[in-house]
Amino acid sequence: MPSQPLTIGPHTVQPPVVLAPMAGITNAPFRTLCREFSGGKGLFVSEMITTRALVERNEKTMQLIHFDATEKPRSIQLYGVDPATVGKAVRMIAEEDLADHIDLNFGCPVPKVTRKGGGSALPYKRPLLRAILKEAVSGAGGLPVTMKMRKGIDDDHITFLDAGRIAVEEGVTAIALHGRTAAQHYGGTADWDAIARLKEHVPEIPVLGNGDIWSAADAVRMMDETGCDGVVVGRGCLGRPWLFGDLVAAFEGTGAPQAPTLREVSEVMLRHATLLGEWIGDESRGVIDFRKHVAWYLKGFAVGSEMRKRLAITSSLAELEDGLGELDLDQDWPAGADGPRGRTSGNNRVVLPDGWLKDPYDCAGVGEEAELDTSGG
Repeated sequence: MPSQPLTIGPHTVQPPVVLAPMAGITNAPFRTLCREFSGGKGLFVSEMITTRALVERNEKTMQLIHFDATEKPRSIQLYGVDPATVGKAVRMIAEEDLADHIDLNFGCPVPKVTRKGGGSALPYKRPLLRAILKEAVSGAGGLPVTMKMRKGIDDDHITFLDAGRIAVEEGVTAIALHGRTAAQHYGGTADWDAIARLKEHVPEIPVLGNGDIWSAADAVRMMDETGCDGVVVGRGCLGRPWLFGDLVAAFEGTGAPQAPTLREVSEVMLRHATLLGEWIGDESRGVIDFRKHVAWYLKGFAVGSEMRKRLAITSSLAELEDGLGELDLDQDWPAGADGPRGRTSGNNRVVLPDGWLKDPYDCAGVGEEAELDTSGG
């Protein structure tokens, strides 16, 4: 399916495929892997960066915003609750040339974020959303500002159409919609009809769809069914950075690459762990950070529970390589390896500030103290 290019400010994203920001996942090493498989095509967004931590130049945060010299455009996702702090962070990025594109997080459903009124809780407060977008766009200079959001807090508090209209009015360049509420977290099925409704509601700017893209065919189908301008891929690429190669092939109409064997998967695993060690500056810490990826990479393969456990507690590249070498590496890609990956929990109570839902226009009590002071995972 040849596609139209996605335009985000001065940047053309072709094919229209974006790596979703994921805490503890989409650091520089993982973005490098995804970009290599895509041939450098697409847009790859950083982990969530909190505006307070950025303004205060937190050491961990400053590492998280480091981009490889080959990353173009450089894309940062910001989280913030206080308009003034968001404005400071955006101006810092623009003035110090820290990135080429800024995405704002209004979609995170985790309690540490929503309990302070951030992430997927924030669009319910329409004036606060407007104030943050106004500060971000005005402070960005020539940098495009986009936003990622969910349908709403729950089925009784749907916000995506109002939020989309506010975004257009405040000069946001594009919107990504995850077709779930915050209460759904990652459970159930993403509502692609909501993506189509948002596209009809804000035809002035690109709308990107997110949710339940587990394969390149899913991405093509989403665009066909919703009319959205691009796709955002999150959990579908966990343990599958080569999915971006599949996506490029599908959108360019060149035919699907052959699925990897376990031998090829193991080579990617070792490269991923090596890149993490180089990025962190410590091989052991890199391998330890890689542990969470093991189950995703090995999903569906005949490995055995004991070996899975062993590989998930390795602490050196040699140990990881030795363990992988004991597997039957000639296994073809298993039929059961496609489909949902990562978190699948749903129907959770959304943790919100006291009285948050009483009045969507009362934003009293939300300020700088509500900002998080750490970034990423």
